[in-house]
Amino acid sequence: MGPMTITRLADGRELFYFDDAFPSGGAAGTAGPPASRAVPDERQLPERPLPGELRFDVLTGEWVVVAAHRQDRTHLPPADECPLCPSSGGRRSEIPAPDYHVAVFENRFPSLGPDPVPAPADPGWGTAAPAGGRCEVVAFTSSHTGSFAALGSARVRTVIDALAQRTGALSALPGVLQVFCFENRGPEIGVTLHHPHGQIYAYPYITPRAAVMARAARRHYDDAAGRDTLLASVLRRERQDGSRMVLEGQLFSAYVPFAARWPLEIHLVPHRHVADLAGLSGPEREELAVLYPELLGRLDALYGSPTPYIAAWHQAPVDAYYRPACCLHLQVTSPRRAADKLKYLAGSEAAMGAFINDTVPEQMAARLREVAGRG
Repeated sequence: MGPMTITRLADGRELFYFDDAFPSGGAAGTAGPPASRAVPDERQLPERPLPGELRFDVLTGEWVVVAAHRQDRTHLPPADECPLCPSSGGRRSEIPAPDYHVAVFENRFPSLGPDPVPAPADPGWGTAAPAGGRCEVVAFTSSHTGSFAALGSARVRTVIDALAQRTGALSALPGVLQVFCFENRGPEIGVTLHHPHGQIYAYPYITPRAAVMARAARRHYDDAAGRDTLLASVLRRERQDGSRMVLEGQLFSAYVPFAARWPLEIHLVPHRHVADLAGLSGPEREELAVLYPELLGRLDALYGSPTPYIAAWHQAPVDAYYRPACCLHLQVTSPRRAADKLKYLAGSEAAMGAFINDTVPEQMAARLREVAGRG
C-alpha cells in the first residue's frame, strides 16, 4: 500500500489521501508527493446537517432511513463545478489538494451518521432513532472523465487498498455492524456526479439483503460443521459446471450466477475464504487489480458503449455469529438487457421482490467470455 495522508475539511469531516505505491516524488504523469496533500480547506462551510432518522417497519422487520437533507445534495454539476475535482486557482472543491491519486472523505450529505451510534435493540411500531453510521465518498482519480475500468491496474490497486483500509477502520467503530463498498456507474443507475467515484456505507444494522444471505450462509456452515462455506460450495460447483464461468484466475474467478436476477449479473469471488476486503493478501489484491477492471471492461465491450452498472462488495457482517460463515465477493449488476433497452423494476420486482430475468445466464456468460480483450 502506498502512503496515506489524513486531514480534515473546513467543517470537520475527515479526508484521506491514498497515493499509488510509487517511489518518492511519484512517477511521470502522476500526482506529486504526499507532502502536497497537506493543503488546508479554506472554504466557509455551513455546519454539518443533523443526522437522518431510522424508522422501523414492523411489517417487514426492516429499518428505513429518512434523510430529507439529501434533497439538497449536488446533482450532475458541470465539469467546472465538480466537487471531486482537485481545487485549483480560485475554485475550491471537496478536495483541497491541487492533485491526488485516490481521495476518501466523509460525505457532505450523508444518509447515515456522522456518529456511529447503534440501531435500537428490540424495536417495535413507532421506533425511531438518529441514523447512526457513516457515509464516505471514494474519488478514484483526479481526472473528471474516464471510468474505473480504464484506471490501470496500479491505480485500481490503490483503490482496493483504500477500500480495505476504510473497511477495517469503519468495522472497528462502535455501533457499526456492516460495511458496504460500492460504485454506481451511469445516470441510468442514479449517479449524481459524473466524476469516477464510489462510496462506502457503514451501517448500524445488518441490511435486509445481507441478513438473508448471512442466515443462508450460517445454515450451510453449521451443516458442514465449519468445514465449508456456502460461497465456496457455489464457486466449486460453478467451476465444475463451467457453462456460466466468465474468467478464472489463480486466486479469483468470475461467473454469472445460476439464478441471476439482472440481465447482466456477474460474481467475482476469491478462491479462499476471506471475510472482507481488509483480509485480502498482497497477491490477492494484485490479481484483483487486474481482473476487476477487465470484468468491467467486458460490460462496455458487449454493446460497444458504456454500460450502467452497480459494483457491490458483499462483505461479512461485523457480527461474530455470522462472520465465520460469510465471504467477501463482488456482485456486478446492470439493468441493460439490450443495446438500447433497460430492465425496470416494475410490479413483480418492486412490490413483491420477485425478479423476472429477461436474459439466460448461460448465454450471457458465453457472450462475456467472447468479448475478452475488447474492453
